[in-house]
Amino acid sequence: MKGKLFVIEGTDGSGKQTQFQKLQERLEKEKVNYKTIAFPNYDSPSSSLVKMYLSGEFGENAKEISPYIASTFFAADRYATYKKELENYYETGGIILADRYTTANMVHQAGKIEDKKEREKFLNWLMDYEFHLYGIPEPTEVFFLNMPPEYALKLIENRENKFTHSTQKDIHERDRNHMIDSYHAACDVMKQYGWFEVECVKNGEIRTIEDIHEQIYQELKKFIKNS
Repeated sequence: MKGKLFVIEGTDGSGKQTQFQKLQERLEKEKVNYKTIAFPNYDSPSSSLVKMYLSGEFGENAKEISPYIASTFFAADRYATYKKELENYYETGGIILADRYTTANMVHQAGKIEDKKEREKFLNWLMDYEFHLYGIPEPTEVFFLNMPPEYALKLIENRENKFTHSTQKDIHERDRNHMIDSYHAACDVMKQYGWFEVECVKNGEIRTIEDIHEQIYQELKKFIKNS
């Protein structure tokens, strides 16, 4: 029996890491067996090309780097991590909680493509590349944290970057237009692929961390109650 893979996804500044940690705490409290992974997997050599890309070694403007080429960097990191750390666990029914996944390419790289037909072509290629060619599992459920960019930009202003371990931003984070384009692409992709939407702002105010967490957990519980 294959396992279940749950993904916390969203644009930069949407609160993914916070909700990822809250969900871990809740699963441990409820005594649910699970494993976690965060992508990019910066602790693995497989993320080397990702680091080079995000630091600007291939170009400071993310849009000038082909979404197809950039996606292969992230995909290779996921493949290596899955094969080395997760495959046996998943194939025997394990529950995996991921902070970002293939879905991140569907957000950040698809956001580089304005033409809808070309974007659809890219998404079809990406799904085939990662889920069929590389053979990594498709998510059971994707929780999309819908944080509008005007709020997200304020939240990441002085946030420490997980890659640089400083307030220095990567090429995605420091490009306001990229963040906005990624957000709009993400909203389209979310609807197209049936992701579970978590609205982070209501009536002009950011919802509390606990409120958002509870919505995510109640949905997740539907999938794990019989696990």
